[in-house]
Amino acid sequence: MQTATSKIQTAFRFDSELLRRLKIKAKRENRSLNNYVETVLMEIVYDEPNEETIEAIKEAKSSDKLESLDMEKFDEYVANL
Repeated sequence: MQTATSKIQTAFRFDSELLRRLKIKAKRENRSLNNYVETVLMEIVYDEPNEETIEAIKEAKSSDKLESLDMEKFDEYVANL
């Protein structure tokens, strides 16, 4: 994770309507505009799964050991929780 010392101040030019909407969304989440925009951008940039997740996806796609889910039994299980 980044530390405060690794952050660089920069400037962007945003469409006024886009900026207005970003401010509204940031306010709804009780966050600063800077924090909100940084978080949204990080979600876009860091959306790749880690190695463990990649392996699990490959296994699920290629496995012939997958079982069918009986929804009636599942619903019963959930109801008993």
